[in-house]
Amino acid sequence: MKTATLDKWSRLALYQEVLVDGRVQCHLCPHNCVIADGKTGICRTRENHGGHLYTRAYGNPCSLAVDPVEKKPLFHFYPGSRIFSLATAGCNFRCLNCQNWQISQASPSQLDHYDLPPEKLVEEAIERHTEMIAFTYTEPTVFFEYMLDTAKIAHQKGLKTVMISNGYINACPMQELIPYLDAANIDLKCLDEEVYRKLDGARLQPVLDTLNLLKESGVWLEITNLLIPGYTDGIDQIEKMCKWLVENDFNDTPLHFSRFFPNYKLPDLAPTEEYRLIEAKAIAERAGLKHVYIGNMPEVHGENTYCPSCRKLLVERLGYFISLNKMEAGKCSYCNEKIAGRW
Repeated sequence: MKTATLDKWSRLALYQEVLVDGRVQCHLCPHNCVIADGKTGICRTRENHGGHLYTRAYGNPCSLAVDPVEKKPLFHFYPGSRIFSLATAGCNFRCLNCQNWQISQASPSQLDHYDLPPEKLVEEAIERHTEMIAFTYTEPTVFFEYMLDTAKIAHQKGLKTVMISNGYINACPMQELIPYLDAANIDLKCLDEEVYRKLDGARLQPVLDTLNLLKESGVWLEITNLLIPGYTDGIDQIEKMCKWLVENDFNDTPLHFSRFFPNYKLPDLAPTEEYRLIEAKAIAERAGLKHVYIGNMPEVHGENTYCPSCRKLLVERLGYFISLNKMEAGKCSYCNEKIAGRW
């Protein structure tokens, strides 16, 4: 075994199957990469060394910050809270529009990083006076072992955990994580298989499976949909997605339509038009979704929470900050309607 090339941030990976000729198949995400000796999977974090798979993303986050929980975005999960956020290098998608491509499209060995094993990471979160940890910025699935061990310790210490993800993870690892996961925001690109393949290098159905699994498990869930001109902003696409969400009982799940800005391999596209975001919100509400938001465009005031029954303003947001909160014990203070979320 080529252990000489392994560093202190390497760990034997979970969800692997040893094949013939020194190859290993990874079963962490739906790519199910078959990896030859000395090579990595699509994520750039899981390497075959001597016929065994190792994660190179353990205890070495490349990005750390304390954020408002609204930045994730999570609007129905303890509004106004601060959350300790981290990422390692790597991702199992190849999104043409990636905003964090400098770290998501790199391997852990290519970037400077912190030395923070799970115990120290949780201590750091506590020292920064936060009560939540977010696995975010890149795709947390690719640092699964680090996320899982951290989440277990965080729960022991009374901290909540949040996963901000593309949802491209197999059911078994997701089920293993769920007991230690309090909330998630899943990026649902659209309901078009061809767009998923072209835009992200992935498939749609596994993401839908993850959404259903999280909903059924009781993990608090919110969904983000980035409207990319020419890719995911078509009226038919938006209507199809909203119809699927309603038919699959996501009526109470907050949906965040987010404005696209030119980035990475789509530098020549224009930002999403304001009218299209407003139109998407109207389509979602007509379809039956109760809590629909517009992100990355504060001038349209699309980030406030209203009671779906009496339509009174309950939570007013200015940027990522709460300027008004009229929730009382998870209910509308005007009509006593129960509002889905964790308050």
